[in-house]
Amino acid sequence: MLSSLAVTGGYGFQIDLSTSFTGEDNFAVSLDAGNAGGVLSEADLNSGGDGLTVDGISYQFPIGDKTQVIVGDSIDGSSLFSTACVYGGFTNTLDDCGNGSSAITGPADNNVAASASYDIGGGWTAALGYAGEGSNNDGFMTKAGQDFYAGQVAYTADSYGISLTMANIESATLTQTAVNEYYADTTYYAVNAYWTPEETGVVPSISVGFENGNVEADETTETDTNQWFIGFQWDEAGAGTLGAAIGSAGAQASDNAEDLTMYEVFYSYPLNDGMTITPAVYVQEQAVGFDDITGVMVKTSFSF
Repeated sequence: MLSSLAVTGGYGFQIDLSTSFTGEDNFAVSLDAGNAGGVLSEADLNSGGDGLTVDGISYQFPIGDKTQVIVGDSIDGSSLFSTACVYGGFTNTLDDCGNGSSAITGPADNNVAASASYDIGGGWTAALGYAGEGSNNDGFMTKAGQDFYAGQVAYTADSYGISLTMANIESATLTQTAVNEYYADTTYYAVNAYWTPEETGVVPSISVGFENGNVEADETTETDTNQWFIGFQWDEAGAGTLGAAIGSAGAQASDNAEDLTMYEVFYSYPLNDGMTITPAVYVQEQAVGFDDITGVMVKTSFSF
């Protein structure tokens, strides 16, 4: 009898290059490759294929003393957001800290983005972001292409922080009815917060997040989605960092009886100055009729 268990392997490779022209700006290019698709996509490895590609290119620069701006291709529209989360997640789903949609990572293809942040003072910051399909004929901010907009206000103190994020994702799909035609858009609201102890050790830092989405199914019907997250992290657990989290296995429809959950535990420790090893375990619940996914992985990261 053949076993239903399968062992898979994959890799991710990335080189980040950066330079400055004035000492206050930053020009960055990310080159990567990887074959970690499917179930291994939760390992947060690159999955663009074996060929080395330009995964992102950006330019960040200041405007005055309080404003930072970044523009680029294949970057997040939330690149300069200060989301209140200190949990260094292992899986793709939980490392978003519960606000996976309001982070406006942008369209899967042809993503061009811009983000700006402003230091209000007293621990307060504000940020805006945009991502859209800029590398094809649809153009920016048109109904022919998909557009992502977001704004955030955040407060950071010595041992805690909180952020409020709102995002709107415009659909590029035209829906026609007997009466009218429209584009169904989605609005997301997210709140994140964290607390860190004065001394690292037994007590972990705690990060929480909640996101609500309002999806326009048609002109008169709307569907709500929810996503939540709680993460604990011990930054000095022996020689490394111990983390554990629980949260939604992606955005869940609020009227769905099933609330699919995901769990993860990881321990990251430096083997030497250039190598970090991270063993991890995660469980991702699946809909009724499908087996839950359990992953046991060891991720080794090299830096030079």
